[in-house]
Amino acid sequence: MSVALAGSPATNSAQYEPLRVMIVDDSVVIRGLISRWVEAEPDMVVAASLRTGLDAVNQLERVKPDVAVLDIEMPELDGISALPQLLAKKRDLVVIMASTLTRRNAEISFKALSLGAADYIPKPETTREPQAADIFKHDLLQKIRSLGGRVRRRASAAPAAPVIERVRDPHPAPLAPAAHTHHTVASQAALAKRSFGPTAPRVLLIGSSTGGPQALMAVVAEIGPVIDRFPVLITQHMPPTFTTILAEHLARASRRPAHEGIDGEAIKPGNIYLAPGGKHMRVAKQGGSPVIALDDGPPVNFCKPAVDPLFMSAIDVWQGGILALVLTGMGSDGMRGGKDIVAAGGSVIAQDEASSVVWGMPGAVANAGVCAAVLPLNQIGSKLVRLFAGDRS
Repeated sequence: MSVALAGSPATNSAQYEPLRVMIVDDSVVIRGLISRWVEAEPDMVVAASLRTGLDAVNQLERVKPDVAVLDIEMPELDGISALPQLLAKKRDLVVIMASTLTRRNAEISFKALSLGAADYIPKPETTREPQAADIFKHDLLQKIRSLGGRVRRRASAAPAAPVIERVRDPHPAPLAPAAHTHHTVASQAALAKRSFGPTAPRVLLIGSSTGGPQALMAVVAEIGPVIDRFPVLITQHMPPTFTTILAEHLARASRRPAHEGIDGEAIKPGNIYLAPGGKHMRVAKQGGSPVIALDDGPPVNFCKPAVDPLFMSAIDVWQGGILALVLTGMGSDGMRGGKDIVAAGGSVIAQDEASSVVWGMPGAVANAGVCAAVLPLNQIGSKLVRLFAGDRS
């Protein structure tokens, strides 16, 4: 099946060259595996397959990649050391960090995001386990296509006006990489047609994926008054170990307690609850009070944890007293749950396209017509504070 480059105009999609992918990993097995997957896709090609970060830095100008899949642990020059050198040579290079699921590598991946990496992907412990390899393949190709295609669309949309783009977006990278310029503020505002629900919100639910860690940190840093009086529950698409560390980062950013949800624990104001990697986090009632309910069921929307289970389960507990926020991320997870929340009398806010790393999840809820607001990242925190203080406008 032929797959056109995501977002390319139908009129000249055939003229688009495939995305050039540079694979940098000291494992010959991983390099071979990713190379075969990439070469099998009609819209991407292997630009280079290299063993060290030093090779990548030295050959960058010759190879001219759009996307680099960069291992963390390598001889001569590791991934975290190579990253700033690569971005200094090619500012719009999309770098996806790849690492095994250790606490140290998860910490390094978070640091890489703050240094300008576009995303990260956990490598399976073994490539001999078919399901693990299939998930790795699906996620990696989706990230290459979506993130690489976004940079291509930006370049083709407004090659002569990068300065205007920066003026319009007060949050520079890495919090919010530069954005499309062909979507006006008016077109974003036109998506928000629904009024906020009549009921004052009693809980904040947040769903996010690609670009989510940076966006979450920015939001929780600004909503202290909300957290103090109401519980905040978050599902971020992320594997185990990574969610443990994300919770620690959220606690530091918000200066409030934040931890992975524990099955059966009471949900109380003043706390941030994060879905643990590898489990869906739902909510339930126990003795009339809300509690966390972890679920080891199959992936939903290719994700585990997924946003929809959290959103949908919350309706039985809080009915119309829900405010849901959908931040940057690939796919459409959160859309069905968002529709149900609005039908129950609650409200949904989406991050706008200009400040999103990928406008998949927020775009899905915005285009479904369920949002009461579609806002840039730097306006979301203050809006939440006002809404939870009683403002219904």
